[in-house]
Amino acid sequence: MGQHHQILIIGGGNAGISAAAQLLRKRSNLEIAIIEPSDRHFYQPAWTLVGGGVFNIHDTIRSEASVIPKGVTWIREAAASFQPEQNQVTTNTGATYTYDYLIVAPGIQLNWHLIEGLKETLGKNGVTTNYSVDYAAYPFECLRQLKAGQTALFTSPGTAVKCGGAPQKIMYLAADYLRKNGLQGKATVEFVTAGSVIFAIKEYAEQLMKKVNEYGIKLNFKHDLVAIDGPNKQATFKVTDAEGVTHMVQKHFDMIHVVPPMSAPDFIKSSPLANEAGWVEVDKYTLQHTRYANVFGLGDAMSAPNSKTGAAVRKQVPVMVKNMLALMDGQAMPGKYSGYGSCPLVVGYGKLILAEFGYDNVRMETFPFDQSKPRWSMWMLKRYVLPWLYWNKILKGTA
Repeated sequence: MGQHHQILIIGGGNAGISAAAQLLRKRSNLEIAIIEPSDRHFYQPAWTLVGGGVFNIHDTIRSEASVIPKGVTWIREAAASFQPEQNQVTTNTGATYTYDYLIVAPGIQLNWHLIEGLKETLGKNGVTTNYSVDYAAYPFECLRQLKAGQTALFTSPGTAVKCGGAPQKIMYLAADYLRKNGLQGKATVEFVTAGSVIFAIKEYAEQLMKKVNEYGIKLNFKHDLVAIDGPNKQATFKVTDAEGVTHMVQKHFDMIHVVPPMSAPDFIKSSPLANEAGWVEVDKYTLQHTRYANVFGLGDAMSAPNSKTGAAVRKQVPVMVKNMLALMDGQAMPGKYSGYGSCPLVVGYGKLILAEFGYDNVRMETFPFDQSKPRWSMWMLKRYVLPWLYWNKILKGTA
């Protein structure tokens, strides 16, 4: 295997694979390698539906080999450190690879260890999450065991998270499930979030509040989960009051859906590519690194202040491709990323609000109707159209 590559991509997820595919569609003679340790590739947006009992977990998993574009070299190792002054990456095996151009798209890191006791109890004692392939089916199992008089908690951390709406989506499905099974008002559903609002964009927030009231969901803002005792069904939250004073609050649960704190991967945070917050430091419009001209960032690990979603990646990749090819040709970079992100907010079975927005929370909707209203058609889009689009178009560089 060659140690030097014209284009080296860190990460074989949505961003890395679609970037390689689009680059090759533009110029078939490019020489590209992807550093990715996992032999499995996941369609993560469906894990909410798996947790709601309406999607098979196995349909979200394919082999990594099956999605690597033809002609791309797959280096099955994990990136460990960067030496951008030497145009070099070192992997966990100690091997070094050099490049002419680097695309950094390793995804986001889930910090389960930052919640005391979580790792020991996750997947049992009613402690679940849809942020892991290993536990994505467990929320529905927990849901089916809920009884009158019991409590289901749904948490959201104070950090950036991938798919910021996902902590709520599974909650609305749970509330709708309880309603359909005669348990609304008998079992308690609570959203316990470190955030201060239900959603940052007014029109979407208003519609979500209608659902919160319709289902009788109790809201707890400025509550950050810090510890969990599975066997004793106790969750501890750090609560910040209006004056900024913090104190600890314990809540009982029979089921708790946990969203862990997230960050850029450790090997990014400790690298010369990171900004002070640990993210790959890029220009938010061109996606080019602010200090290393031959480096670009994509997806959840980079610093642009957009929503960390697959829909954002779909809009970022064509911009990055256009700009990288222009850079190769010694031309000005024409691509400009708008900050677009999309959050398909599942608010019940057969009901979905398709939130679409860019930088500064400006709505950027696709369809000629008010997307803030829950619709069955948008549910069908998420359930059937988007998974097909992902496997058949996005990863192949044609969407």
